[in-house]
Amino acid sequence: MGIKRGEPEHPHGYIDLCDASTELYARALRAGRLSRSEAQAAPCLIDLMLLLPDPDDSRWLRPVPPAAALARLEHPIEREIQERRNQTLALANAFEPFLSISEERTTVSQAITELKGVSNIDAIVGRATAECTKELLTVQPGGTRAPELLDKAVDRVRPLVNRGVHVRSLYQHTARHNYGLLAYQERVNTVLMELRTLEELIDRLIIIDRKVAFVPAHRDLPVKLNRHTALEIRHPGLVEYFVGVFHHLWEHATPLDEEVHYEQPEPDGITGVQRSIAKLLIEGHVDEVIADRLGMNVRTCRAHIAKLATALGSNGRAQLGYLIARSRILDRS
Repeated sequence: MGIKRGEPEHPHGYIDLCDASTELYARALRAGRLSRSEAQAAPCLIDLMLLLPDPDDSRWLRPVPPAAALARLEHPIEREIQERRNQTLALANAFEPFLSISEERTTVSQAITELKGVSNIDAIVGRATAECTKELLTVQPGGTRAPELLDKAVDRVRPLVNRGVHVRSLYQHTARHNYGLLAYQERVNTVLMELRTLEELIDRLIIIDRKVAFVPAHRDLPVKLNRHTALEIRHPGLVEYFVGVFHHLWEHATPLDEEVHYEQPEPDGITGVQRSIAKLLIEGHVDEVIADRLGMNVRTCRAHIAKLATALGSNGRAQLGYLIARSRILDRS
């Protein structure tokens, strides 16, 4: 039996759900289902795909879990951010040779500088950070941190927060597995420094006072090799764009002093981490790059790949990509 509708009585989206749909969706989540007659009060729940037909009993509708609905809505936004970031770097690389031809048109070329060498990059970033007066934003992909790196971070951050600089840093969930990150937060010990984590991050990013940004120069290299080349960006438009990317990631991250609610495996046994790995496999990345992107060691990454292959019934790496595409598991990520 279908629900009869004419013109929509509830013309809204997910952000501004009406009172009726909010109440019914909450009731459906608590009970695990909702009768079709009850759903007539808020047909928008079906339009927005928050209620789906019960495959076992046509008289009932099943609520889509909020985590699944949120993931479905966030995925295209995050993908668009990544694509625009890639376009930004590609455009900068494409036009860089032409911008230096004329002495009269040097503004953009002077605003983007390629830095080479780990010690040189660290020195330039260190000087720029030491001059920070208001805000330091950083994205730090990868897993656990060596104690000496965290000691260096403490020495760099303490003078900033002592003079009122607000520091916000993003790490990956895997960085929580090492006590060093918590010790870093406790040693600095100020409300001016906030740390949050996400499952997957973009490449390393440092933004100082919204005036200068530092990013890797070659995205396709592993994290360790990426440290050998970087871009110093002082173009206001590009810096502001990276600030927007950071804020989007920040809103979806979990504060370090809060517990991460890991997504439970789907009925097919595939976890959210394994779906992230499946996405990177489809994109053609090798194990080492996937491990870098997700902040885990290669052995753990390969263990997840093996579990993914078992869940999908794959007999080999070549077949796994085909089975991932056919299974449509990435539609849920």
